[in-house]
Amino acid sequence: MSTRARLGRRLIQLYAGLALYGASSALLVRAGLGLEPWNVLHQGLAEFTGLTIGAVSIIVGAVVLLLWVPLRQRPGLGTVSNVLVVGLALDGTLALLPGVHSPAVRVLLLVTGVVLNGVATGLYIAARFGPGPRDGLMTGLHRRTGRSIRLMRTAVEVAVVATGFALGGTIGVGTVLYALAIGPLAQLFLRVFAAPAASGGTAVATASPEGAILRP
Repeated sequence: MSTRARLGRRLIQLYAGLALYGASSALLVRAGLGLEPWNVLHQGLAEFTGLTIGAVSIIVGAVVLLLWVPLRQRPGLGTVSNVLVVGLALDGTLALLPGVHSPAVRVLLLVTGVVLNGVATGLYIAARFGPGPRDGLMTGLHRRTGRSIRLMRTAVEVAVVATGFALGGTIGVGTVLYALAIGPLAQLFLRVFAAPAASGGTAVATASPEGAILRP
């Protein structure tokens, strides 16, 4: 495969993965059974400010990206794209999805959302254009403090969930299911969608794809 073809494949993976990530998060919102940790915060802030959850996601992502500066993290194209595309896809999907009340449909949306989130994570990380801003924050804290990625992730996400819940974000069985399932799902789909390593000339962060899903 030519260099141009490899780059094209990786770009398609990146933006398909980011769009699918936002869409999968929207399914979890509509299920109403608990969100992934950062979206608990985004939903709580949306309730507090009156903004859409997608708009809050973009703002929080931009703020987190600014925190990379003192941590000396280097963003990639995927990092910057993550800030915009996920939030836009989240709001766009929510605009298309009606509210649901049937318990069976809500459970279906929850399970589908978690699995699609794993697919999306594997897609955009395997494209090797850099981790998302939130993942990079935790790997940056790991490098600067010497503490384990697991500890940094736990500390940050506990604070995020607690703040989001206090502001009105949704915690539930979906939050637990996501926490248990996303690691194995992301690892599986990371292998499925693994792209050839970059040959130079593209914006790629130095962190490995495996490190980007925050497993020590």
